[in-house]
Amino acid sequence: MNEKIYDIIVIGAGSAGIACIIEAKLKNIENILLIEKTSNHSETIRKFYKDGKRVDKDWKNQVIKLEGNIDFMDGTKESTLEYFEELLNKNEISPVYNTEVEKIIKNENTNLFEVHTLNKIYQTKFAIICIGKMGKPNKPDYKIPTNIKKYINFNLDDCTTNEKILVIGGGNSAAEYAYFLTNEKNNVTLAYRKPTFTRLNPINEKLLMQYQNDKKLTIKMNKEIKELEEAENLKVKVIYTDEEIEIFDRLIYAIGGTTPIDFLKACNVKIDENLNPICNGNFESSTKGIYLAGDIASKGEGSISTALNHGYHIIKDISAKNV
Repeated sequence: MNEKIYDIIVIGAGSAGIACIIEAKLKNIENILLIEKTSNHSETIRKFYKDGKRVDKDWKNQVIKLEGNIDFMDGTKESTLEYFEELLNKNEISPVYNTEVEKIIKNENTNLFEVHTLNKIYQTKFAIICIGKMGKPNKPDYKIPTNIKKYINFNLDDCTTNEKILVIGGGNSAAEYAYFLTNEKNNVTLAYRKPTFTRLNPINEKLLMQYQNDKKLTIKMNKEIKELEEAENLKVKVIYTDEEIEIFDRLIYAIGGTTPIDFLKACNVKIDENLNPICNGNFESSTKGIYLAGDIASKGEGSISTALNHGYHIIKDISAKNV
């Protein structure tokens, strides 16, 4: 076990994790650590955003006032990554990368939390979980044949141009994937299992309808996939529940992400009947001293603004406890 005792350990170096660690530093809390399981910060932006894609601080139908000390502005993928990199460097934060936290346990003898990784156990007074929801994207419950798995995506990785693509989902990510891929000169169909869109913000819904009316994009409602097969020439055969069959070059699932329940349980964080972690108004979990920030603490659509505000309020609450 690492004998050093930290004041705060933050798990996850996305926008919420960066907000927590920077706000702590600005409160002159020096004994802090940021742990990230991947090789760099802001992995969601790196992985799910194509180069040059716009990054908004708010979802388009929201206006959220930033309450903390991080003055984030809308930008591109590249400018956002650069901004967060500069924040970490300026405040002399050196995250521990390539390190996955397995569980957090309260040691009743020391009254400290033990943060367990594969190779080391860290001790801390407070822990903040900022791991997001999309670490585990929802996947379909039907089998995906092995031979076509490389043409099945859960983000925009590997997408090129001049492909016939099926996007599956009815939320904002599905809509944004659909019209982004259309703009990249792809032949795109968006399929949603319900008769109407119920989770789209107004801007995305308007854009989808506009693209459909202009015949740039095909939208299929009440459309659910029964099974997938390998078609000729390395293509994907989609068989719908109404027995219609279509052939595509690529499928992209945008059907949401699930809260990593097993990890939360390992940290003794209670969850409600909708599988959301239970937090108080300061984002403190059922286990006092463990906080949650960002998408994992958001019941609806998260945003960078929301994540930054979570960080500010959590550190304010911890600071009031005389760290």
